[in-house]
Amino acid sequence: MLPSSESNYQPVEDSQTKLDQFLVCGLGSLGQHCVAVLKEYGAVVNAIDQEQPQHLEIPNLLSLLENLFIGDCRQSSVLEQANISQCQTVLLVTSNERVNIESAFAARLLNPQVRLVVRSDKQNLNELLSQTLGNFIAFEPNQISASGFALAALGDDNLGYFQLEERQFRVVKRQIKISDNWANKWRIHELNTLYRRVLNYANDSSPLPKEFHQWEPEATLNPGDTIIYIEVTEQLKSLKKIAPVPKYNWQQLWQEIVLGRTWKNLKNKIAYLLRTFSRYQSLRVAIICGITVLFLWCFGTIIYILNYPESNIIEAFYAIAVLLLGGYGDVFGGVNFKTPPETAESMPGWLRLFSLALTVTGIGFVGVLYALLTDALLSSRFQFFNNYQPLIPQKDHVVLIGLNRVGQRVAALLQEFKQPLVGISSTAINADFINKIPLIIDNIADALDKVNLANSKSVVVVTDDDMENLEIALMAYAKSPKTRVVIRTYDRYFRDNVARLFPYAQVICTSAISAEVFAAAAFGENILSLFNFDTQTILVVEYMIEAGDTLNGLLLAEVAYGYGVVPILYQSLKRSPVKFMPSDHTQLAVGDRLIVLANSHNLQQIERGEMFPRNWQVQIEKVLAQDAIFDGANEISIISGCNIGIARELMHNLPAPLPVALYKQQALLLVRRLSKLRVTAHLKPFVQDTN
Repeated sequence: MLPSSESNYQPVEDSQTKLDQFLVCGLGSLGQHCVAVLKEYGAVVNAIDQEQPQHLEIPNLLSLLENLFIGDCRQSSVLEQANISQCQTVLLVTSNERVNIESAFAARLLNPQVRLVVRSDKQNLNELLSQTLGNFIAFEPNQISASGFALAALGDDNLGYFQLEERQFRVVKRQIKISDNWANKWRIHELNTLYRRVLNYANDSSPLPKEFHQWEPEATLNPGDTIIYIEVTEQLKSLKKIAPVPKYNWQQLWQEIVLGRTWKNLKNKIAYLLRTFSRYQSLRVAIICGITVLFLWCFGTIIYILNYPESNIIEAFYAIAVLLLGGYGDVFGGVNFKTPPETAESMPGWLRLFSLALTVTGIGFVGVLYALLTDALLSSRFQFFNNYQPLIPQKDHVVLIGLNRVGQRVAALLQEFKQPLVGISSTAINADFINKIPLIIDNIADALDKVNLANSKSVVVVTDDDMENLEIALMAYAKSPKTRVVIRTYDRYFRDNVARLFPYAQVICTSAISAEVFAAAAFGENILSLFNFDTQTILVVEYMIEAGDTLNGLLLAEVAYGYGVVPILYQSLKRSPVKFMPSDHTQLAVGDRLIVLANSHNLQQIERGEMFPRNWQVQIEKVLAQDAIFDGANEISIISGCNIGIARELMHNLPAPLPVALYKQQALLLVRRLSKLRVTAHLKPFVQDTN
C-alpha cells in the first residue's frame, strides 16, 4: 500500500497570486521522468538542479522545461528565483533524502499554500511531517516499483493485489478454455456482479485493447478468449465462513468412497508425501527403520501369543519391546509368558533363535534411529550457531538476483505471497536479511548453476546497473529458456528497446512507474496502490468530490465511459457504508468518496475535464403494457440522467428517440432494462441537431 494524502487537492488562489506552475527539484532519472509526465498533463514546469544534466534519459528534456535553474534547492534565494510563490506543487526528488526534507521546509516557509511531494523512505518522519506541515506527501520509488517486480515474478494469472476497507482486491487475467464454465454461456456484461468488474476483453484473434471498456458488452465468451477482471476476494472468503457447515454422516462417506472421491484424495496425499520424502535421504531411512521396528514388534507379539495362549498379551508386548532394545538376557533371565511358570529351557529352539534375531535386528534398526536423532540435534545446533539458511527450493521458485533495497522489498512481498525463492548477490548482505531466505553470495554466473534454474518459475534481476541486468537475464535465459525473465531498468527507452528485441523478457522501468505516481500526487490525487496491466501502469486513485470538481454531478456511467476509468468503490458520506463495484446510475455529489482504476492518461483527462464524446442514442418504439409507461420513464431518468418530466413526456409520445446522447455501454444497459419492463427499444448512432 502506498502512502495516502489529501485527495483531489485544489490549489488555493488569492487576489494577487495564481498558483499555476510546477517545480521539480532534482533532475536525476526520476526527476526527468516526472517532468515528462507533468508535461503530458499540460503543466508549466520549472526545474532546479545542482548542475546542468549530463545524461538525458528524456531526449527533449530541456525543451519541456519552462526554465532550468542551477543551484541548491535548499536555498531560499534559488527557490525564489524559480518562482516558488507561483507554484502549485513542488516535487523534491533528489537522491538525497536529507536534501529533500530540508528543501521542503524552505519551500513551505516561502509559500504556505504549495503542495509538497517528496522522495523519502522515512515513513514515521513522513507521517509526522504530513501532520505538521500539511499538504505534504512522500513516496519511495523502491517501494512503489517493488510490487510490480513481485507480481511479475509470480507470473500466474494474478496481475495485481491491493487492499481497500480491509478487503482484498485481486486483478485476474483468465483465458477461457473449452472446459470453462463461462465458455459459450455468458455474455461479458453478465460477468459484472456486486464483487466483480470486467476490465478488459479480447477474442482469440485480436489483442487486448489498451484502454478499459473497449469491447462489445453483448459479446459471448468463447474458448480461446482472454478476459481480465477485478474481484473482491476477501468478501468471498467471509461468505464461506458464514455458510453453515453440513453434518457429515456415514451414508455420505460411503457415497464418496463408492464414487472414488475419498480414495482419489487419499492417493493424492500419499503421492505428495512420497515426493516430499524423496527429497530427504535421512528422513527416508528413519521412516523405513521405524516401520520395520514397528512391524517386528507386532509380529513378535503375535508369535509369542500363538505359542503361549495362556500368557498375558501385555507381558508379551513389553517382552518383545525389551528384545528389540537389546534385552535378550533380561527376557530369558526370568521373564515368563504363561501361567503356571515355565522356564526358558523348555522353549522351542526356533523360538529362542527368533528372539535372538529380534534382538540383533532391533539393535541395528534402533541404533540407526538413535544415530539419525543425534545427527539431527547436532546439525540443528551447529546450524543455529553458523547462521543457518533455509534450503534452496527444488522447483517452482523465484530466483531473485540483486538484493539491494528494491530486491529486499521484492523478497518481502514474495514471502507474503508464500512464494518459494532464492536470492543471489555478488556482494555481502546486511545481517538482518541473511537468514530470511535461501541465499547464495558468489559470482552470479557461478551462482546460477546452484539454484535449480531449470525448474524455477522466474528470474528477477534488479541490480543497480541496467547493462548488468540485461547480461544476467541473457545468461539465465540461455541456461533455462522456459524460465520467465524480469529485468529492472531506469531508462524507459532502454526498456522499450529491450522489450522489442527480447520479447520473452518483461522489462520494468522503475523511474517511469514512480514518475506516474509522483505526477498524479502533484495534482492532489490520492494514490492508494498500483499494478502493471498489459505494459502500462494502473493506479488505484481516491477522489473526494468537491464543488467545482470535474467529477461533481456526473453519473458513474459518465465517469467510467467518459474518462475511461473503472469505479470500484463508492461512499456517499464518510460514515455511510461503502459500496464495492457501484452501479452506473449512481450520481456523484459534494462530499462523496470515489476510488477508481485509471492510467496516467485517464487522470490527465479528469484533470482537464476532457470526456470522450457520447455517440449513441436510444430509439424507443412502443410499450407492451400500460404500466410500463410509468416504470419505463423512471428507468430512463435513472440510467440516462435526463429530467423525469422529459422522460414521462417521451413515453407518452412513442415512437421517439431519447433526446439525450449516451455512451454505448450506458445505452445498452438502458435497452436491457426497458426490455425487462416490456418496452421495445434499440440503439442508433447519435446525430447532432445542427438547427
